[in-house]
Amino acid sequence: MKKLLLYLLLTAVAVLMLYPMLWLLGASFKTNDEIFTSAWFMPKSLDLSVYKRAWQTVTPYTMGHYFLNTFMIIVPKTVFAVLSSVLVAYGFARFDFPLKKLFYGLLICGMFMPAIVTIMPMYSFWSKLGLLDTYIPLTLPALFAGEGMFVFILIQFFKGIPREFDEAARIDGCGTLKTLFLVLVPCIKSAVISIAVFTFLWTMNDFLGPLIMIQSVEKYPLSLALRLSVDSTGQGYELRTVIAMSVIGLIPSVAVFALAQKKFVSGITAGGLSG
Repeated sequence: MKKLLLYLLLTAVAVLMLYPMLWLLGASFKTNDEIFTSAWFMPKSLDLSVYKRAWQTVTPYTMGHYFLNTFMIIVPKTVFAVLSSVLVAYGFARFDFPLKKLFYGLLICGMFMPAIVTIMPMYSFWSKLGLLDTYIPLTLPALFAGEGMFVFILIQFFKGIPREFDEAARIDGCGTLKTLFLVLVPCIKSAVISIAVFTFLWTMNDFLGPLIMIQSVEKYPLSLALRLSVDSTGQGYELRTVIAMSVIGLIPSVAVFALAQKKFVSGITAGGLSG
């Protein structure tokens, strides 16, 4: 009986958590009047042509073009973020060097700094270099382990690996980098995947960064393309078209999370335990 009640409770919570997604999907088929007058997710009719209009967008480019732009930012940024975070965390966890405590303290302090604080200095910096309206300002900073939280998480994972692993690797002839990538990184694979997933999702949802750094509509990522589809007056457009674009835009994020779910959850759980 207790198990039945527990399952019923969990089912109710799952439905409650999934309902916004169901409503979003249903609203993509609703008229403006239905969206504002009914909280029920089921539409009165199914008009699949709304997804064709959503894919075409109101700009000269299709959503496929904006997806390509988005992945031109996401792929290098994710690779850079993972690689730099692993290297920096490895240095903090395994080596002693001058001013190590000071640098570690600065790393922790940087975790508490809101990202919005760095927007204008970064804009001024890239503007003076003449690199605005390119993807470099959105991807290159990730090469310098700018996300302190990732480094902090990986440090905890590295500290959880016995140093005997390093010694055994050196006896077998591995150098510093071989020890890192062939021995230690496989041991923290779940944490690395978690960082990659976080970077993917955050970059996919990033609006402010591209808005400030990118001026050409041709180079806009998907987040800005969605904003272009909304009339600035708030009238005269179909909400369901914008919602349908949002549903299409969610597919990569949902797919990545679903594929990496086990490693992602285990990485977060292990990180909490080691902390």
